[in-house]
Amino acid sequence: MKKSVKLSVLIASSLASQVALANVENGAFESWSGSTPDDWSTIDTGISVSESTSIVRSGSSAAAITVNTGSQSSTDFRQSVTVTSGETYDFSVWVYHTEGGMRARLYVDGYQGYSTAATTGQWQEISYTYTANSTASIELGLRFYDVSGFDGSELVYVDDFVPNTDDNSDSGGGSDSGGGSDTGTCSAGNLSLTTDNYGYETSWSITDSSSSELYAGSNYSSSTTYSEDVCLEDGDYVFTINDTYGDGICCSYGSGSYNLIIDGSSVANGGSFNSTESTSFMVGSSSGGGSTDLSSYYDTAEGLTGYSLKTALYNIINGHSTQSYADIWTFYTASALDNYYENDGSILDIYSENPNGTDSFSYSSASDQCGNYSGEGDCYNREHSFPRSWFGGAISPMNTDIHHIFATDGYVNSKRSSYPYGEVSSTTYTSSNGSKLGTGSSSLGYTGTVFEPIDEFKGDLARAYFYMATRYQSDIDGWDSNSTYADAVLDGSSDQVYEDWFLDMLKDWHNQDPVSPKELNRNEAVYSHQGNRNPFVDYPSFVAEIWGN
Repeated sequence: MKKSVKLSVLIASSLASQVALANVENGAFESWSGSTPDDWSTIDTGISVSESTSIVRSGSSAAAITVNTGSQSSTDFRQSVTVTSGETYDFSVWVYHTEGGMRARLYVDGYQGYSTAATTGQWQEISYTYTANSTASIELGLRFYDVSGFDGSELVYVDDFVPNTDDNSDSGGGSDSGGGSDTGTCSAGNLSLTTDNYGYETSWSITDSSSSELYAGSNYSSSTTYSEDVCLEDGDYVFTINDTYGDGICCSYGSGSYNLIIDGSSVANGGSFNSTESTSFMVGSSSGGGSTDLSSYYDTAEGLTGYSLKTALYNIINGHSTQSYADIWTFYTASALDNYYENDGSILDIYSENPNGTDSFSYSSASDQCGNYSGEGDCYNREHSFPRSWFGGAISPMNTDIHHIFATDGYVNSKRSSYPYGEVSSTTYTSSNGSKLGTGSSSLGYTGTVFEPIDEFKGDLARAYFYMATRYQSDIDGWDSNSTYADAVLDGSSDQVYEDWFLDMLKDWHNQDPVSPKELNRNEAVYSHQGNRNPFVDYPSFVAEIWGN
């Protein structure tokens, strides 16, 4: 089931200098009355509890909780503990998943962080720091949520609620027949959301690489600040915020904003958008052990890193169905439309699109394709972001591989010519949306003529170049001799492919402009068009896993 989390109003409070104790009775599950753990007063009808002596984190026993329902309101497992006003408490619990179709959520006077369902066969910790606003009894425990793959019944082991009345919570791994006592840690984060004058229009979610919804919120009050703590395992995620009226949360009707911080760094922030805004981000780095839980399309790449991963991806995306050059026009008519900025169905031209205002002009699909042009705004054409002269001209399949061919203004395309992409220090030409031609910045390490697109599309183009380096790795090592500009960018290898200056810039662009909904949709459309995908759109972490951070 999907979880909808109503955020708690952000309350400014200072933490007490000492962490207080609020002992959880029988938190180590060493005391049982038959099949019932002592002192646990709430055991809902959707779960059953028994004693485990085989899979245990510490001591001699743990709780084996079988979840038999997808109805989360029937899966609570709790007790009451007494807290003192103004004191701060560090609560935590260890859980052990067996199948990966069920997520546990810590409850401390409200719903807090989740476990990671996909981490099976080992113990992982969920923790939360709580500051009491009054001296009272609060509820503490767990609630269980099914995720994709839940088959109607799943066993989860639970041990070591702390602080507890048993003096063995730090005694080590105990008896464990299922894979040891390694921790499944997560990175702590917080979403701060301030709504505009129409808070009920706003909703948001955080999804993982399999599109499973981990956190979500909606139904807000107007002009109010909310805060939600999150905890995310290493991996790739997408934060999406929506406004049903289509004017974002700033600044037409109030001054709304959002800021998602993970491990002290902002990974998604803003407030000015239309109906929706999505930001992809990565937590941690999986470059040490390779990606896991990939979709079936990429299953042969699972667990690989470095150039071995790149070769595996090459084998997956190689041999796509080559389409004709004329078919690109047909693709643009159906799948290169502006459904994200003006939402007017015009051609989405990356060299003239103004993401923050009205475009200087717009193109109707088919009728405004080039054609002749004498200036910007005359027509749109097919821009090989990786120039044709670099791979030797109108040669298949590169010449029609639409993963790197974008709709652009014909005149601006001619200005870009076959120059490398780069960052301009001294400008000789600027298009209507701010794309620039000029001298490369000395900080790049290349001071020849370069073309710089606007920030909104830099990540899209970087991922197109990572695709080209992978899809054509069997040929690309010889392309550096095809032109002067190809030689400036390509290093003559089939593994790294790009010169250091260019590779560093691509990685910066990739990180600074994460995958967006328009890019995800384009990737799906290209897959339908020619039968292969861009791996770096599907799994942005592949970039770091192959070429490093």
